[in-house]
Amino acid sequence: MDSQEIQGIAFQIILHSGDARTLLHEAMTAMRKEDFDLADEKMHAAHAALIEAHKSQTNLLTEYANGTKIEMEVILVHAQDHLMTTTTLEETAIELEHVYKKLSEISNH
Repeated sequence: MDSQEIQGIAFQIILHSGDARTLLHEAMTAMRKEDFDLADEKMHAAHAALIEAHKSQTNLLTEYANGTKIEMEVILVHAQDHLMTTTTLEETAIELEHVYKKLSEISNH
């Protein structure tokens, strides 16, 4: 796999995980406003974007598993960092949604 192909995959991972990150921040803003329907919509869209990022990553890993030599590119390291931090942000947003919903229930009683 040549450098251009690796960079293309890296940019796909960055693009999709970046979209997911933006959507997750929008979801958390909606949670603070107790707009849980909008938060859920944003969370689902973010998850779909993360799936796309993972597909790109999986394609690269499949190539590697099939014996294709993958030259480590700095942009690929950056892409992996993007994907992993956004995945962690998604996990955190899921937990925060539970907390915000519970707080909303308590304050509205």
